[in-house]
Amino acid sequence: MVPIKYNVRNLRVRWVGTLMTVLGTALIVGSSCGVFSLVEGLEHSLKISGDPLDLIILRKGSASETISGIETDKADKIVNLAGIARDDSGKVLASGEMVYIPVVERRAGGRTNLIVRGIMPPTKAGQKSASMALRPDFTIVEGRTLDAGKGEAIVSRNISRRFKGAGLGETLQISPKESYRVVGLFTAGGSAAESEVWVDIQDLRQNTKRDGFVSSIQLRATDGPSRDALRKTIETDNQFKLAATPEAEYFASQSQTALFYKVAGSVIAVFLCIGAMFASANTMFAAVSARTREIGTMRALGFSRLSILCSFLGESLLLCAMGGVVGVLATLPLSLLTFGTNNIATFAEVSVNFRFGPTVIGVALAMTFAMGIFGGLFPAIRAVRMDVISSLREL
Repeated sequence: MVPIKYNVRNLRVRWVGTLMTVLGTALIVGSSCGVFSLVEGLEHSLKISGDPLDLIILRKGSASETISGIETDKADKIVNLAGIARDDSGKVLASGEMVYIPVVERRAGGRTNLIVRGIMPPTKAGQKSASMALRPDFTIVEGRTLDAGKGEAIVSRNISRRFKGAGLGETLQISPKESYRVVGLFTAGGSAAESEVWVDIQDLRQNTKRDGFVSSIQLRATDGPSRDALRKTIETDNQFKLAATPEAEYFASQSQTALFYKVAGSVIAVFLCIGAMFASANTMFAAVSARTREIGTMRALGFSRLSILCSFLGESLLLCAMGGVVGVLATLPLSLLTFGTNNIATFAEVSVNFRFGPTVIGVALAMTFAMGIFGGLFPAIRAVRMDVISSLREL
């Protein structure tokens, strides 16, 4: 076999072409990794939001909380059904909540839809309300929780960075007559709650003139059989007749945005990859043309056609692998950033952290391998088909 140091030396000698190909490959791999890390972050936020024992209750026919409405008397009856879990203090883990989506100004300029969720605040300092207990790893990281009836809000740390007036101690202006003073920042394990502002449900009802109903009810059952029994009661009992969906299924149905980005990212990645293959092939064809006598000499020394084919394919793979590594490393700092995108189901902004997991690494490896193999295959075939005598006569 042809020693690998032969290929390394040739890449070093042709450093200009090597550098251009590496940078081009890095740009393509990095761009694709950026898109798929966004998809993975969005899917992660929806996936971890779903507890297997939780139910989301909406009006029948409603695809999301934004178009649902449940009378408060029904909500009061549901939260007192048997089979609902309780926290350490004995309070039921069930919460009727209201969702409102106003248009709010971003810090960077422009305006977009923002989810404002009305919840029942904790009754005692230091306690969590049912809404907080139902969210994964909910923690107040700065400030305090909100008090009832004072026009206060708590916001996720991501939202505080992105929206004007959403910082701790600031006033979030929803409309000329509606505002909330931010008294605390929270995190919720990267779940969908980190794209929301939480206020007292009574304040929200008063400000929006929407008394007498909640948008949804979220509850946690004590176990699997209790969850199934609660779901059957809520959906079939004549006094309710509502849709009770397991939380994991509900958030899976909200993932159209992730699917859109995944499909779009795949299409873009394919076209970029094809372009990179041509660039790699062009580099390798140039290398073959410049090394005609070397190829003839290797054939005269006894190297087989297969050895030379593997050598040129290996050189192409090495070239693209360097670009792939540079592309991945260049996109890793994105994991420190938060990106805002619109959820197709709710038309509200969703805060997403870029995540570099198995999908992103798999995309990078697949693109690098494809560019290396298909970009180097035809130049390598051209190299092994050269006539030895003719190659040695080349000047």
